[in-house]
Amino acid sequence: MQSRNTIRRKVQLAGIAAIMGALAIAASAQVSGYADKQMGPANVKSRLLDKVGIAQHLNQQLPLNLTFTDDAGKQVHLSDYFGPTAAANRPAILALVYYQCPMLCSEELNGLVSALEMLSFRPGKDFDVIVESIDPSEGTDLAASKKRTYLKRYGHPETANGWHFLTGTQPNIDALTQAVGFGYTKIPGPDGKLTQFAHASSIQIVTPQGKLAQYYMGVEYSPKDLRLGLVEASSNRIGTPVDNILTYCYHYDPGTNKHSLIIARVIQLGGLLTILLLGGFMWVMFRKDARQNQKPTKEVLVSGSKVNG
Repeated sequence: MQSRNTIRRKVQLAGIAAIMGALAIAASAQVSGYADKQMGPANVKSRLLDKVGIAQHLNQQLPLNLTFTDDAGKQVHLSDYFGPTAAANRPAILALVYYQCPMLCSEELNGLVSALEMLSFRPGKDFDVIVESIDPSEGTDLAASKKRTYLKRYGHPETANGWHFLTGTQPNIDALTQAVGFGYTKIPGPDGKLTQFAHASSIQIVTPQGKLAQYYMGVEYSPKDLRLGLVEASSNRIGTPVDNILTYCYHYDPGTNKHSLIIARVIQLGGLLTILLLGGFMWVMFRKDARQNQKPTKEVLVSGSKVNG
């Protein structure tokens, strides 16, 4: 009996620890990190964000004459990656981000890397990863730093030639984002300066000829879907439109200086659900303990009554 009670107490302690961990996760899901930045209402879209969104331009030809600077400081054209003059005939994953993004872009690239880790396909051999900054003020050093970060996380340094972190001028950025259907707008940061961007989250699969073949929304991507998209794009097949789930997952209201991240809301709800489930489990375990602790007392009282009788 004592050993069973000991095991039960250990389980209860583990449950308490799990509840504390869930509370920490739910708390950390609040997008902070900036002085008075707070969670705003997730279902409210500022009128300033009317230009933000993703219009799926499937089968749209990217303008291959656009010029950018790669992470090594070299001038490159999109035609270096796509079309008849490309160095290799393979599809690419295109991500439009900005490297100093305080939240969403990192989540997007982390989600991409996590999905690629599950694939047998390798960048530089089966496809390319092209990341282009939408901020013309960002330069080569920052792009190179981001490449090192995500290449290290991916864990395959031999694929470095398949990862391309680019920067560019405003006209080239505008031409690329318009072709992709990537709508964004500048917004003030906590200091009041227009140093941040309100934008949506998606990655695009591009055929070897430079045509948009598939869109994947959000910040987490199914490895199975990603693999299928790459296989179809490698044969220059165009996919079908997808639902715009999590397109507006990052909201910013300069009027109240609040950020709202739907993903954070999901994490919070998941944490609260975990707390409820663990709390129910703990309540059942404590009830069982209370009942078992009452049984020996009843036996003593009964035996005592027999002796007195």
